Amino acid sequence: MKRLMFYCQHILGIGHLIRSMEIIKGLTADFEVCFVNGGEVIHDFPIPDDVDVVNLPALKTDSEFRALQVPEGFDDVESAMAFRRDRLLEVCDRLQPDVLMVELFPFGRRKFSPELIPLIERARAMGTKVVSSLRDIVVTKQDQERHEAKVCKLMNRYFDQLLIHGDPQFMPLERSFSRVADLECPVYYTGYVVQGDSHTPTEITNAASIPQPLLLVSVGGGRFGHELLDCVAEAAEYLEQQIPHQIQMFTGPFSPDSVVQRMQAIAHQQPNLTVERYTPNLLAYMSRADLSISMAGYNTTMNVLTTGVRSLLLPFKGNDDQEQSIRSERLEELGVVSVIRPDDLNPERFAQRVVDMLAQTPSPMTFDLNGVTNTATYVRELCAGRLSLSQKAISPASVA
Repeated sequence: MKRLMFYCQHILGIGHLIRSMEIIKGLTADFEVCFVNGGEVIHDFPIPDDVDVVNLPALKTDSEFRALQVPEGFDDVESAMAFRRDRLLEVCDRLQPDVLMVELFPFGRRKFSPELIPLIERARAMGTKVVSSLRDIVVTKQDQERHEAKVCKLMNRYFDQLLIHGDPQFMPLERSFSRVADLECPVYYTGYVVQGDSHTPTEITNAASIPQPLLLVSVGGGRFGHELLDCVAEAAEYLEQQIPHQIQMFTGPFSPDSVVQRMQAIAHQQPNLTVERYTPNLLAYMSRADLSISMAGYNTTMNVLTTGVRSLLLPFKGNDDQEQSIRSERLEELGVVSVIRPDDLNPERFAQRVVDMLAQTPSPMTFDLNGVTNTATYVRELCAGRLSLSQKAISPASVA
C-alpha cells in the first residue's frame, strides 16, 4: 500500500482533530496512514486500529487565541517546536510517505512554519506529494492583502493540491480568501466532511427511555463557550416550569474543572439537567435530540446538517475570528439554524427561545456532504499521477 502522513494541529477546540480523523478513516482503505497530532491528547477519542499515531509535545493557545503556551518539560515554545521539528523529520524519514497532508497550513497555523517548512521540504526532496486540507472558511487577518500574498507564495512553492472541505454553491472559499484563482496547484472542493455512523451509547439506545423533548447542549472542546453553559443551566429552572424535557449537557474535554463543578452543582438541584464532560458519540445524541444548543464550529454544524435537528448556534468570536459567524448566519438566512446573539444569553429570555424553537420545523436543505469519499478519491488520483499539476478546478461560484 501507498503511505500517507497526515499532520493536524488543534490548539483551542477539537474541530480540526475531529474533521481530520474522519478524513483519515476514508483514506485507510488505500493508504498506510501515520497520523501526527500536535495538540492535546483526548482520552477516549476514537482512532482506527490500523492508524499509526504520533503525538508530539502538545502545543495549545489561551482562550483568546493570542499566544501559544509552553508545554511541560520545555523552557519556551521555540525549544518545544525545535524538538517537534526533529520528531517530524524522523517520522518522515522512517515512513517515506507517498503523500503528506497538512491540515489548514498555510492558510492558517503559520506560527508552526519552523517545524512545517522543514518537514515539507524533506518530504518533497524524497518525491512526496504535498496536500493542503482546508475547511470552507479561513480566518481573515488585519492585513488581509499581505496574508493572502504569503499564502499564495507558500502554496505555489510547496503544494501539489488544495482540498477545500466545503460546498462552493453554499460557501465558496473566495468568501474568506480572494486569491483562489492565483493558486497554481489543482484546487478541489470535496464537499463537507461529516462524521460517519457512531456507536450509540447504551443510555440512549432505547428511545422510549429518553424524556422528550431532549435538549442537547455542547461547546466543542470546552475551552470557551462557558457563558452558553451558564445561561442554559440557569434557564433550566424556567424551562422546568413550561415544558416536559431533559437537558443533556456536555462541557467539553478541555473545560476547566471549575466550570464542570459549577454545572454539576446546578444539575444537582435541577432534575431536568444532566451534566457530563465529554462523549465520543455526540452525533448519536444529536440524532435523538429535539433541539441542539451549541457553539457554531464546523463539525457541530455538520452534525446539525446531517441529522436535520433544530439548532441554536452561538458563534465563537475570539481573536476577531468571523469563521463561525459567517457560516451560521448564512445558514440562518436559509432557515436551517437560528443564531444566538449576546443579548439572548439571559436565562429567562433564553428559555423562551428554546420553547419557541421547539415549535418550529427546520427548513430542509441539500448540501454536498461527501467530503470523506471525495477527499480519498482526489488524494488517490494525485498519488497515482492521474492529475496534472497544471490542471485547475474552478468552483462554480467563480465562473458564475
